[in-house]
Amino acid sequence: MNFSNSKVLIRVDFNVPLDSQHNITDDTRIEAAIPTLKKLLEKNNALIIMSHLGRPQKKKKEDGNINVEKFTLRHVVARVSTLLGVPVQFATDSIGEDAQQKSEALKAGEVLILENTRFNPEEAAGDEAFAKQLSKMGDVYVNDAFGTAHRAHASTATIAQFFPKDKKAFGLLMNRELENAEKVVKNPSRPFTAIVGGAKVSDKIMLIKQLLDKVDNIIIGGGMAYTFMKAKGGAIGTSLVELDKVALANELVDLAKEKNVKFYLPSDSVIADSFNKDANTQVCASDAIVENWMGLDIGLDARNKFAAVIEGSKTILWNGPMGVFEMEPFAGGTRAVAHAVAYATAQGAYSLIGGGDSVAAINQSGLDKQVSFISTGGGAMLEYLEGKELPGVAAILKG
Repeated sequence: MNFSNSKVLIRVDFNVPLDSQHNITDDTRIEAAIPTLKKLLEKNNALIIMSHLGRPQKKKKEDGNINVEKFTLRHVVARVSTLLGVPVQFATDSIGEDAQQKSEALKAGEVLILENTRFNPEEAAGDEAFAKQLSKMGDVYVNDAFGTAHRAHASTATIAQFFPKDKKAFGLLMNRELENAEKVVKNPSRPFTAIVGGAKVSDKIMLIKQLLDKVDNIIIGGGMAYTFMKAKGGAIGTSLVELDKVALANELVDLAKEKNVKFYLPSDSVIADSFNKDANTQVCASDAIVENWMGLDIGLDARNKFAAVIEGSKTILWNGPMGVFEMEPFAGGTRAVAHAVAYATAQGAYSLIGGGDSVAAINQSGLDKQVSFISTGGGAMLEYLEGKELPGVAAILKG
């Protein structure tokens, strides 16, 4: 990324959460891109920033029009300006007249943010004509948006073909994401423990299968644990279950045995009589849940057993919470795992947190500075760990 005195067209991931007043509630993704932006500015470049925000095409207003006020990138301009320490201009479109005029007039050291690329349906379609129009605004293309690297979109993948090999590069964040993912994929220190949580087995099948060839231990938590409990013939009450994945759950357990991978399920659960923070709760064995009650978190015994495995590990991958951590009565299991991961890291283990909910959980526990690396890309990290090619990465590497 040794470009200087150029107009740099840079794809970032400014897809940040906003409240009802359109205030940013978590600027992690913006902060993550700042080192790349600052490095490019130090080299006397002008920056033209592209990003998406939300899914405006899928969440149109009742009249069929895009909800511009809800999804405009104008909401991030002030924060980017503050973090960069320079004024930031804004174009009201991506490839229209305003974008073209402002990008043409941009001088070295100046910054312009284009409007949400997903306002144009051509973006998600990976449209070549749209990508070519975008490419004309810059001399150089930099992709620093790991969070969307798994999307073959116009601004994340298609666009790269319009720049010669020496005029395109990864940003610092993208590079760090790939380097850290490689640490767990290629030569992990042993024992290697994967903690996989979340609601559904179906969301994590490929990840679990891939991990069984790499890890020594796999810990299962969250709603998906009850599909495994059902597969073992356990009573799970009204806990979340994917009945069509019960056979698969058994297959995964058998596969783990075959590969000498220790497979841990929660021995006990915090159960509730309704999906509600004010519900009545009790603790019971995860395979003996009372009728009409549901498991919403791992219990104390499971927390202690999981913690012992995690704290004895040298490499840790965590993807997915242990329970409904957004509700305080069911946050204890996820918090216990976060503390165990932080403890193991302090003892010299390498820990990678990947996946939106895991990132939110580690941030919520205040331990985000006590783990090795937190990925900004949930879906992208998941697909990379599953062994899939990421279009946004391949587009740069293929020249």
